[in-house]
Amino acid sequence: MAKKREKTAKQGHIRVEDVTKIYDPEGVNVLAVENCSFEIKPGAFLAIVGPSGCGKTTMLNMVAGFDTVTKGKIYMDDSLLAAPNKKLLPGPDRVVVFQQGALFPWETVLDNIIFGPLASGLMKKEEAIEKAISLIEIAGLKGFENEYPVKISSGMLRRVEILRALINEPKILLLDEPFRALDALTKSIMHRFLLDMYEVVGKSIMFITHDLDEAIYLGDNVGIMTTRPGRFKKWIKVDIPRPRYDEVKSSKPFLDIKKEVVDAIHEEAVKSFERGEREMA
Repeated sequence: MAKKREKTAKQGHIRVEDVTKIYDPEGVNVLAVENCSFEIKPGAFLAIVGPSGCGKTTMLNMVAGFDTVTKGKIYMDDSLLAAPNKKLLPGPDRVVVFQQGALFPWETVLDNIIFGPLASGLMKKEEAIEKAISLIEIAGLKGFENEYPVKISSGMLRRVEILRALINEPKILLLDEPFRALDALTKSIMHRFLLDMYEVVGKSIMFITHDLDEAIYLGDNVGIMTTRPGRFKKWIKVDIPRPRYDEVKSSKPFLDIKKEVVDAIHEEAVKSFERGEREMA
């Protein structure tokens, strides 16, 4: 096991300053996100929850460089990533894992993982294979290197997708509800996997989810967004020591934090339901 991330993570410091996002500013003027500010310190795990349509994914896409900022600024390690009229700058320093999955079905597990660093010229093939094999062993996928995606389970697919992101050595990992479609048992296995990998690689993580237990179990801090236009209603620090195991979910500290999160989000969920909100992105 590597040193704890607090001692090793020196990059991946995200600062979002007073960010607003308006879609189609010359047309319908949909105010998706309004005056949002937050920080992810190097090696920290931030979880964001909120009702459907609140702008969680929009926020992640702006950090990733996939979507423009209407107002405000986004920095990583003091470099300006996003601002009004600034050209979009996605890059391997911010890798996204989406809920739909994006593996190449015609490539093996190993070839899927090494695709990114080879395509970008980040590594030579021998180096990429060596790194991939190391990650595969950590992820408990040894023996599945030459299998195709159709031949492995949904939990294994998710692990491969996360390894494919990590091999690029990103400064931050952006996870957009990656476990949403999984059954309860597989989701529990993936939580354990992600927590173990987090302890090893020490990367900053921004994690979008609807699952309150998931947010608390995984995150250092939980940001609760309002219904659209999305703003941050409350920040809750998850003061539960790491490493974390399933037993912590029945502990008093966990249940106390969950009550605080539920109380904060309940009103927003009711508003969202009444307005018939749907995810925009």
